[in-house]
Formats: sequence, structure tokens, C-alpha cells
Amino acid sequence: MHDADIKRHAPTLVPGTSLDKAVKGTYFIIADIPHGLHKVQLIRLGISIGDKIICLQRLPGGTIIIQKNRQEIAIGYHLAREIKIQYI
Repeated sequence: MHDADIKRHAPTLVPGTSLDKAVKGTYFIIADIPHGLHKVQLIRLGISIGDKIICLQRLPGGTIIIQKNRQEIAIGYHLAREIKIQYI
């Protein structure tokens, strides 16, 4: 593949798209995760950049329930705001 092909097929990040705005039932790719302690916590949960995820549910208070493979994970609103996503 040439560099031009890679750029054409690479997902583009829509500015301001974060996990807290995910729509129930949609698939997306994790485009960026916060640094520091939050990054460590997400890695422990098995979430990293490039993962394909589905938004299963949005709970009152802003909690987002996501699913990666067969694992369901609840992400709080404040952490979800810091996770950037790209819809697929």
C-alpha cells in the first residue's frame, strides 16, 4: 500500500467527538484515550486506541455502557468525556 492509500483509508477524527456523546447501538473505534492514571485504568479494562466498541446503553447521570468483544464495561461521564471516538 502506498502512503496515499493509507491516508485515504485511515479513520478521521471528528473534532469534539467523545464517548459521552456516543449513540446507543452505534459502533466506533477508540481514537484517543487520556494520559496518566485514566490511561492505566482503561488499559487494565482492556480498552486501548484502535479498539472496535459498541455503545450498549446510556444511563442517567451520564454513565455509558460499552461492549468490547463479549465484555461489558461501564464508563463514568467524566472519563467518557476524555475518550475520543471515531464512528465506523
